[in-house]
Amino acid sequence: MSINIKCLWKDRKRHLGLPLSFTRYQLSEDRLFVSVGFLNIKDDEVLLYRVRDIDTRRSLWQRIFGVGTVTVMSSDKTMPTLVLKNIKDPLMVKELIHNQVEEMKIQRRVRFGEIATTDMGGDDDLDDLDN
Repeated sequence: MSINIKCLWKDRKRHLGLPLSFTRYQLSEDRLFVSVGFLNIKDDEVLLYRVRDIDTRRSLWQRIFGVGTVTVMSSDKTMPTLVLKNIKDPLMVKELIHNQVEEMKIQRRVRFGEIATTDMGGDDDLDDLDN
């Protein structure tokens, strides 16, 4: 039985720039999937509204072969960190994931507030209040 999921992006883990592995990545409108294996396959996913941070790294060898690594940190308990290793055009993929994450958070009305701190410790600030 096949399930139709609208795919926005998909790729495989690459070796020497070629998609010669059994690790597959896929981005849908609301989830990021990873599937690993040939005979025994392990599938996992992260809901996009749970994504907290996205990081991109490109070593010298990765840049030579036109690939990079995108790391997705989430509040998901089963998969808090998802690493998309050696994927083609990692900066574009990071932006695509970021845009979908923001869209899903808006759709689900989920916002994780960031704590903004201000520096009130200086004496200059207190002097300005007295005048």
